[in-house]
Amino acid sequence: MEIEMTIKGLMIDPVTNMPIVILKDKEGERVLPIWVGVFEANAIALQIENISTPRPMTHDLIRNILSEIEADVQRIVVCELRENTFYAMIYLDREGETMAIDARPSDAIALALRTKSPIFVEDDVVESAKGLDLTKDTTDSERLQKWLEGLNPDDLGKYKM
Repeated sequence: MEIEMTIKGLMIDPVTNMPIVILKDKEGERVLPIWVGVFEANAIALQIENISTPRPMTHDLIRNILSEIEADVQRIVVCELRENTFYAMIYLDREGETMAIDARPSDAIALALRTKSPIFVEDDVVESAKGLDLTKDTTDSERLQKWLEGLNPDDLGKYKM
């Protein structure tokens, strides 16, 4: 089953110093942290903050191409978690035909933001992520898990690098 989620925040993991996109369901019951690269986080942050760039960024280019070929992003789905890596699909509609395109979650999310498309996560991905091996060090893993569980909306401020 797919759960619709929104971006609750973008922050830096205090243990690994890597950016994390925090997805949250509409009821506020489920949270999914997805670690992303610095460049991908910047692409997401630019859109969250509604900052335009002088030239199209990669995700803007993809949105523009899709528009030109009259294809619409129906939704993106974070569909799998395998060996601590998240996988996503971008579902496009073109002339009534649905196409599923494999993508990294960060790219799919950046595109969804630009096309105002819904973000979904498979229920089993959310469940599997609860047991995610967050770090190699048990102490750091426990500390990070407690930090994630204790997040409140005030902690999810603006993204800064």
